[in-house]
Amino acid sequence: MAAVSMKSCICLVVFAVFLGISGFAAVDGAGECGKSTTPDREAFKLVPCASAAQDENAAVSSQCCAQVKKLGHNPACLCAVMLSNTAKSSGVKPEVAMSIPKRCNLADRPVGYKCGAYTLP
Repeated sequence: MAAVSMKSCICLVVFAVFLGISGFAAVDGAGECGKSTTPDREAFKLVPCASAAQDENAAVSSQCCAQVKKLGHNPACLCAVMLSNTAKSSGVKPEVAMSIPKRCNLADRPVGYKCGAYTLP
């Protein structure tokens, strides 16, 4: 009888540990840009913004503005994308990239949103 109860106890502990690990993985899965994507993956959508994110005097293409408008609905994601490793390795200057929503004349841009050391104009 003691062997059955010990076996049940061990199974219960293993099950509890498994549930705990599964729960932590699910929490980590949701980031600034949602569960199904990462800021680095979203950064690839901003390829049309490459020159505009490196030079504040460069023209901002309509394709760039369209992508920034989509991401701008989630300011935390837009911020994370502009500060992502992918953006940095592509030569993006965060202080210039932060000016793109304003340069696109997006009426619903996240004005004043704090993005790391930067504020969206």
